Amino acid sequence: MMKQRTIAAPVKTVGIGLHSGLKVTIVIKPAPVNSGVQFVRVDTLEHSIIPATALAVCDTRLASVIQKDGVRVSTVEHLLSACAGLGLDNLLIELDGEEVPIMDGSAASFLFLIESAGIVEQDAPRQFVIIKKSVEVRDGDKLARLEPFFGFKLDFTIDFKHPAVDKTGQRFVVDFAEQAYRSEIGRARTFGFAHEVEALREMGLARGGSLDNAIVLDEHRILNNEELRYEDEFVRHKILDAIGDLYLVGHPIVGAYVAEKSGHALNNALLRKLLEDPSSYEIGSFATNKAPEAYSQESQPLFF
Repeated sequence: MMKQRTIAAPVKTVGIGLHSGLKVTIVIKPAPVNSGVQFVRVDTLEHSIIPATALAVCDTRLASVIQKDGVRVSTVEHLLSACAGLGLDNLLIELDGEEVPIMDGSAASFLFLIESAGIVEQDAPRQFVIIKKSVEVRDGDKLARLEPFFGFKLDFTIDFKHPAVDKTGQRFVVDFAEQAYRSEIGRARTFGFAHEVEALREMGLARGGSLDNAIVLDEHRILNNEELRYEDEFVRHKILDAIGDLYLVGHPIVGAYVAEKSGHALNNALLRKLLEDPSSYEIGSFATNKAPEAYSQESQPLFF
């Protein structure tokens, strides 16, 4: 039987929030079986606990924000994407501020941090959300869909109509039975447009953004001095985001995700629609030799 996983020991780092611009300390700790991923705001009097669930999402402007009893944790998607890529089921994540630090704008720093702590199996079967029938949401020309598929595959198309983005691939498909999260997705950085920064900062967003933690574009080109990490890094980062957003369903997904110009809002709407229809999915476990290939590598981090 495939077993649940957590980290072997606590691990700590400090970073800056992309949108708040504030320094925050994050401590990632082991958690017991069936507890899922939970965030703890240690800067609040009650040490408020906010579970990482789709129904806890309260804001999707440029990030996924979760909330419970008025206490928020923002920009959770990159860390949750790393958790999905490493096959982690149960974690306690302590923050002394509202926002998960952006680090380098990808999941790479979280992958390194978690792996430095070690990963251990727990004495309980791993549970999966198994897609039984297609579920789709649309917003104009944007769409996100989950389909039955014995594995985990994502197919994402972007369309930003920007010279620098147009030169790169605007569609990417990743099947984790054949490709590795770390090498294909985990290092893809977030990106933004210089002309939008002032407006975003007036909204209280992007205050911590810089060339050190994002790909920044003006009207014609990329402003960063370094090369793209992938020739199609923009669409790969959208897949990184989607993996983190989808992990808010509470368990790894056995199915295929298809998206065109989707983002945090549509991804969350997709999960809510899925959860509203119990006939569209089931919760199940797998014997190790019966699991989808994307999840069946014994004693290896998921997707590696």
